[in-house]
Amino acid sequence: MITILVVDDDKNTRLYMKSLLKNEGYDVVLANDGKEALECLDQKTIDLMIVDIMMPNIDGYELTDVVRNSYSNMPILMVSAKQKTIDRKMGYLVGIDDYMSKPVDEEEFILKIKALLRRAKINDERKIHIGNVVLDYDSFTVSRKDEVVELPKKEFELLYKLLSYPGKIFTRIQLMDEIWGMDNESGWETVTVHIGRLRKKFENWDEFSIISVRGLGYKGVRNDEK
Repeated sequence: MITILVVDDDKNTRLYMKSLLKNEGYDVVLANDGKEALECLDQKTIDLMIVDIMMPNIDGYELTDVVRNSYSNMPILMVSAKQKTIDRKMGYLVGIDDYMSKPVDEEEFILKIKALLRRAKINDERKIHIGNVVLDYDSFTVSRKDEVVELPKKEFELLYKLLSYPGKIFTRIQLMDEIWGMDNESGWETVTVHIGRLRKKFENWDEFSIISVRGLGYKGVRNDEK
């Protein structure tokens, strides 16, 4: 699922944007300033960030500058009550991808989000293609030519997450939080068990693999990118 981070110091704005994005099927993470946003980025995989300008601790310009240097390909939409040309220019200079003035038009807001995700090649197709292999999020299946493997939901989400960000190392706790939820009472050993099942099911599939990173966690490897 695509995850969007909304950063705004106004609670009503955060909840309003969350409602709009949830209705479109996106997962939403909220932060009330730039400092909290950076903490979120360290803990979760974010696909797109929406950021206000005027915020305490770290404002939108500074946050964008920091994020752009660390997450160069992540789309950033700046949404602010500031409407002067200089404010927009400053946003683009620090690295935003698009700018909207408050109050936002709901339809235009969603269209901009979809356009930014499309440009970043993170679209609503909900499929991953690796050579002849297709991971289909809508059916929880992994297929290769005439071979189709239907997975339990959590196993599929785990594999989909790893292969959506090939080479990125995920800790067991991070995967536990993102796939099972922070309130789940199961231990991180659950991740290890599911990884073992996935490896067994796809041990003869050369197109991808799951690598253990000692002392850290796991990463997915797409062998079509070698």
